[in-house]
Parts: sequence; C-alpha cells; structure tokens
Amino acid sequence: MPTGSVINNAEKSEDKNLDLKLRPQTLKEYIGQGKIKESLIIFLAAAKKRKEPLEHILLYGPPGLGKTTLANIIAREMGVAIKTTSGPALERPGDLGSILTNLEDGDILFIDECHRMNRQIEEILYPAMEEQVLDIIIGKGPSAKNIRLPLNHFTLIGATTKIGMLSSPLRDRFGSVYRLRYYEQEEIEQIIARASSILKVQKMNKVALKKIACCSRRTPRIANRLLKRVRDYAEVKANGLINLKVVEAALEMMEIDALGLDHIDRELLKVIIEKFDGGPVGLNALAASSSEEQDAITEVHEPFLLQLGLLTRTPRGRIATPFAYEHLNIAPRKQKML
Repeated sequence: MPTGSVINNAEKSEDKNLDLKLRPQTLKEYIGQGKIKESLIIFLAAAKKRKEPLEHILLYGPPGLGKTTLANIIAREMGVAIKTTSGPALERPGDLGSILTNLEDGDILFIDECHRMNRQIEEILYPAMEEQVLDIIIGKGPSAKNIRLPLNHFTLIGATTKIGMLSSPLRDRFGSVYRLRYYEQEEIEQIIARASSILKVQKMNKVALKKIACCSRRTPRIANRLLKRVRDYAEVKANGLINLKVVEAALEMMEIDALGLDHIDRELLKVIIEKFDGGPVGLNALAASSSEEQDAITEVHEPFLLQLGLLTRTPRGRIATPFAYEHLNIAPRKQKML
C-alpha cells in the first residue's frame, strides 16, 4: 500500500467518490473554521437580504482543509449554480470566455489553484470581475479591435495554496479573503465521527477514533482517507472491529507512526541529520539527497514537520530540531552553533 497516497493531502481521483459522500452540505454541518463560518453566515445573509450576488471570495490555505467544500456550500446556501474549473485547465482565453458567457445572474465560478492561471487569463478576469464585461480582441496589429460583451453578474471564488503567487491586481479584486487553518484535534475527531456514521462504521470505540485523529495531520481529507483505510483493514483482519490494536496494526502496515509521520517524512529528517549533521541544508540539496521532488517536500511534508516542531527553517536552510533526534531515536553528534 503506497504510503504517499494516504498522507498526501492532495486530492486523488480514487478519493473523489468518498469525498463527495462525506462532504458536508451546509454551513451548519461544516465542522471547524469557526471564524470563517461566522463571517460567511453574515456575508451570505446580507447578500440575500439585498438580493444581490456575493462579492468575489478568495479562500487560501494548505490543501485538504475544505476550500472546495466551502465553495460548494456557499453556492448551495445562496441557491445558485456553481461552475468548477482550475487554473491549469484554463489554457486559452477562449476557455475562460466560454465559461463566463454561460454563467447566469448570481452564479458562482469556482477556480481551484487560481495561482496557476497564466497572465492572459488574468487579464480577461479583471474587467469580468469589476465591470461584468468580456473583452474580446479581433484581429492583430494596428487593425485589431476590442469588443466588449456584457456578462451576467457572477461571483468568483478562487482557491489557492500559495497566496503569495497570486498577482497583486488579481488579489486586490477579491472583496473577501479567508485563510483556512489546520484543524484542532477535537475538530478532527468530530469529522471522523461524522464520517464513520455516514460510512456505517459501527464497531469503532473512542480510543481508536482518537488514535486515527492523532495521525491525520490535522487535515480532514487525510482523516477521512485514514478512516477508510483502517475500515478496510478491519473488515479483512478483524471482522469489522476497530479498536486501538487494530488501528495501530493498520497504521504500521501503512508505515505511519504515532505522530502521523510516514516513511518519507522520517527519511527527510534522517537525511538532514545523518548526511548534513542536522542542518542547515538548502532545499536543492535536500531534494537531491532524498530523491524527492522539491514541490513534494515544501507542500506535503515540510508544513507538517514544521507544525510538530521537528524542523525549523532559517535563512541558511532547514535544521532538524532536538525533538526530531528524540523521535527518531538518534543521538546528536555534537552541539551545533546556529
């Protein structure tokens, strides 16, 4: 069983049916992100009272925290249709133009990974977001003509894991910006309890549930994925019974330890400790020495290692903390001057 497919918080095709089944349908069902929910309840109620479309919304934060779920809930709460696409899918201006011209008044356009849109697409979005018009250039050179087509008033919801990569002109056009944060242990437990009810997991005790939550990297997508893998293991090995012993056996098979680290997380820490004497080490050297892609290190593994205090980042590079040595049961070679 590939470990990366379990703890990697990027959405995978095999999880789509599961995610759709477990996805909350209303803000009331949505667990966590309390401040954002409070703001959205007022924001949506005010727009409905005025009978106006919502202002454009930007959702940002690590993957797997519920940005797509929130976008769909907002559309459902407003009683409008939602069209979903992604930054990489919008390759040509015509791709975006055909979507915009088919939106009805008040509809929502959700663009995931909006930081990956090219500049041509962004240039079309600016007048569409501000003036509800689509600029079309016909011809080339001095004889080129600009035609403006009116659009229905729509709401753009953008989602990104890298807000720093959004251009300032695009970022400034969003009326509301929300940062999704990692979930607390209690919230993850509630999410797993809700998911287990939907999946009809009936033979799981509270201790087992807490153990799954502890290893879920404070991310709902990973929590749901772990629950499904543990359920599968229990059905085959324990007649459907999920207790602490069964959960620990399933996690061991997936090479996930008590902190929720997988073998790649541990390998990265070992490389820093054993090959670079604990650091500091630059990203290029770490990627080359561990045979991992830089994006995978910075987006999947490093955020969680930083959260747990196993890793620190300095201007000179990554450094393994004393906690990392302790967790891996490795004795420090010497005291480093940082």
